[in-house]
Amino acid sequence: MSGLFEGKVALITGAARGQGRSHALRLADEGADIIAIDIASQIDSVQYAMATPEDLAQTAADVEARDRRIATYQTDVRDSDALKEAINAGVAELGRLDIVIANAGIVAFSANEPDPLAAFEDTIATNLAGVRHTVQAAAPHLIQQWNGGAIVLISSTQGLSGRGGNGSGAMDGYVAAKHGVVGLMRSYANWLAPYRIRVNSIHPTGVNTPMVANEAVMEFLNSSPSVGAALTNLMPVDMVEPADVSNAVVFLVSDNARYITGVTLPVDAGFLVK
Repeated sequence: MSGLFEGKVALITGAARGQGRSHALRLADEGADIIAIDIASQIDSVQYAMATPEDLAQTAADVEARDRRIATYQTDVRDSDALKEAINAGVAELGRLDIVIANAGIVAFSANEPDPLAAFEDTIATNLAGVRHTVQAAAPHLIQQWNGGAIVLISSTQGLSGRGGNGSGAMDGYVAAKHGVVGLMRSYANWLAPYRIRVNSIHPTGVNTPMVANEAVMEFLNSSPSVGAALTNLMPVDMVEPADVSNAVVFLVSDNARYITGVTLPVDAGFLVK
C-alpha cells in the first residue's frame, strides 16, 4: 500500500538525530525519499554534545531500512553557499523536491555562560539565518517544478512567547530567532502562495531530544528556578516526544492540509495558554 508521500522527496535539516531524524523516518514511512542535512559537528558555544557523522549515517540506515532512498550531506546551515550546493546535489540525485522541513537548531543555554555574545550570534546564525538559507536554496526547485509543495519551519513556543527570558545571550538569541522564524514564515507564505506552495511553522514546547534532555540545559534550568518554572506546561508532562512533532509535520505537508498556509501550529501541551 502506498503512503501519503509516495514518489515525493523531502528535505530535512538537522536530520542526524532528535526531531530531524524523527521527521525523516516518519516521512519515509509514508513513502518519501529524503535529503538529509546536518552539521554533524560541534559549535563552540553549545555546551552539550551535538550530532556526529555516525548519527547522520544512522539516519540514513534507518531510512534505507524502510526501502526509501536518502542523500545525506554534512553541511552547516549557517553557510548559505555550502547549503545551496548540498540541496542542489540532493535534488539532482533524487530527481525532485516536494517538501522542506527547516528543522536545524541549537540551544546554547548554560548555567555559567562563558561568552554571551558568541551564544547569541551562533543561535541567530543557526536558528534564524539557517532557516532563511534553507528556504532560499530550496524554494527555486519547488517553483520550477510548478507542482506546488509544502514548507514547514520548526520554531518553538518561544517563537510565540517570551516566557523565561533572563537576559542571557543564549536565551535572547533563541527567543529572537524563533520569533524571527514566524516573520519568515509569513513572508514566505505570501511569496510562494501563487505557486501553490504552502508555508507554515510548528511551535513545540520542550521536546525529549538530546538538544533539550542534556546536562547543560538541566544545569541552566536548575540555576534559574524562575526560568524553569516559567517554562513548564499546562498539561502534566515535562516534554513532548519527537513523534508528536512529526505527526504535526505530516499533517501540514500532506494534502489533508492543502489549503492551510501561514499558520503557527503549537504542539505544546498547553504551554501557550498557561
